[in-house]
Amino acid sequence: MQNPPPQAHLDPRLTLERVELSVSDLERSLNFYQTVLGLTVLERGASGASLGTPTQTLLRLLEVPGALSASPHSPGLFHFAVLLPTRADLARWVGHVTALGVRIGHSDHLVSEAFYLSDPDGHGIEVYRDRPRDTWVWQDGQVKQANDPVDMDGLMREPDAQLEWTRLPQGAVLGHFHLRVSDLEQTEQFYLGVLGFDLVGRYPGALFISVGGYHHHFGLNVWQSQGGKPTPSGNTQLLGVKVKLSSGAELEALEGRLSAAGVAFTRGESLLEVADPSGNLLRFMV
Repeated sequence: MQNPPPQAHLDPRLTLERVELSVSDLERSLNFYQTVLGLTVLERGASGASLGTPTQTLLRLLEVPGALSASPHSPGLFHFAVLLPTRADLARWVGHVTALGVRIGHSDHLVSEAFYLSDPDGHGIEVYRDRPRDTWVWQDGQVKQANDPVDMDGLMREPDAQLEWTRLPQGAVLGHFHLRVSDLEQTEQFYLGVLGFDLVGRYPGALFISVGGYHHHFGLNVWQSQGGKPTPSGNTQLLGVKVKLSSGAELEALEGRLSAAGVAFTRGESLLEVADPSGNLLRFMV
């Protein structure tokens, strides 16, 4: 990558649209995502499926029969994060997975309350709810986060927390993607200097970036993947993430920054595909 152009800023109306994963057993994965997360199957083919809420695709699965799981030492998906509309929604989901006997971890990040689990192929998943933005604490352009235990008693006392969880509620979206990368310095140069994200958090071995003052749209870490090699094509892995920009002008401006920086990309009529320096595929669309 050549020297990047002066940093531009992406339009804060950016949204995260979809994560695409390969899985070793499609039927097993569909059962997991419907039963545990409450996703709705929107489209089903012989070797793939799309899932989400009844009105929005959040996840695309492609079957690679018998594939081994991706190594945590390779670049790829650390987790994708499903953002629920309310704390009561989160409480109902926690009660649901607890009754199923699914093992989950949890963290109070100050800006959010989050729970963590993995799908049958080891793909990481976060389910969380945000605290109101006016409670987030910022200092020198960075948002304060932590890894404290969630107040489980308080969570489960939420009104309607004991109601049955049936499916992912309308209004649930992809809140952020957290990716494993192989070099943090190159990653920062690419995501901030070329793509146009803002740095909102820097921690040992990790960056958190966003637009519009969100606590993060992407987490990027080298905790296990520093210098890691790409996952072999026969393993389950991240196939790409899809990001929606606000306009065609935004897409054209992004194309200009990538060209100026000497970064290879593929451009369609309303789609631009580019791999980050670690090989993670990003699909920008309007």
